[in-house]
Amino acid sequence: MAVNQALPRVLRTFKGKPPDSPDSPEAPGKPSGPVARATSFVTRLKQDSPLLLMTAPAVLVLLLFTYIPLLGSVVAFMDYVPFLGFTNSQWVGWNNFTALFQDNLFWGALTNTFEITFLQLLLFFPVPILLAVLFNSVAMPMAKKFVQSVIYLPHFLSWVIIVALFQQILGGGGVINRMLATHGVSGFDIMSDPNTFQLLLTSQAVWKDAGWGTIIFLAAIAAIDPQLFESAAMDGAGAWRRFWHITLPGMRPIIILLLILRLGDALTVGFEQILLQRDAVGPGAAEVLDTYVYFNGVVDGNWGVATAAGLLKGVVSLLLVLAANKVAHRFGEEGIYRR
Repeated sequence: MAVNQALPRVLRTFKGKPPDSPDSPEAPGKPSGPVARATSFVTRLKQDSPLLLMTAPAVLVLLLFTYIPLLGSVVAFMDYVPFLGFTNSQWVGWNNFTALFQDNLFWGALTNTFEITFLQLLLFFPVPILLAVLFNSVAMPMAKKFVQSVIYLPHFLSWVIIVALFQQILGGGGVINRMLATHGVSGFDIMSDPNTFQLLLTSQAVWKDAGWGTIIFLAAIAAIDPQLFESAAMDGAGAWRRFWHITLPGMRPIIILLLILRLGDALTVGFEQILLQRDAVGPGAAEVLDTYVYFNGVVDGNWGVATAAGLLKGVVSLLLVLAANKVAHRFGEEGIYRR
């Protein structure tokens, strides 16, 4: 009889459950089922209440400025008039999307957006990774801090100041052209050349944000076990082999995560930066989706088509994130969420 009573307890132990677990019939006085789950939830809620209070302002901001404005996407299916409001404006269905797809300016803006995105992924995204590796190899702490502070500084400057600096250096009346003129050499004006505008945008983005982007990658490198580098150096591995077989694999999860997030923001290529320089090169080279939405909606009052363009941008960005995350899972990485 004793053996028959002890057998269920032994089997439960082999299944990973302690004999006196809440769902065990041999644990008298303990709640089970939904009551236990509710008690556990309340307990965790009390334990995590300080953290929840800390995140409450950020959640509130996210609700007010991100999720609640999503309700305005209904304008994409209306002939919206601000004075009439949502209830009195005429419902037009898919007409705004039809007008959007028939607009050549939209396709030009979409093409420019993808070209700038591809160029920035190719030329801008690897720069913070390389800078982080170089900073990590600097032996003098004082020199390392000084260089880091210098390259962090442009991140805190507004685009108005940065565009003005580039104008003073590379513009038609800039420093370089004046120096060339004193030596009898004809100058150039990169700031107003539509053919080099995309490279100009990328170079401005690199100068402004590449140093700031090294912070995350430096943290990823600091998380790598230093004994791996020491063992590799003792085995005769050079700097390149240590980077390829230790540093880069250690940074790979962060690189993939940031790449996925960048793809989700791929169709946002710098509204303020482009708007400040749009008149100098013309809308043919500088029109992107953000400026297209701005001029159609805010300036011209064509709210339905502008909202349709913005909604399409959000859907495409979501699909890019999901596709990139799926590819990350194929390569064994978690991405932004687990499978």
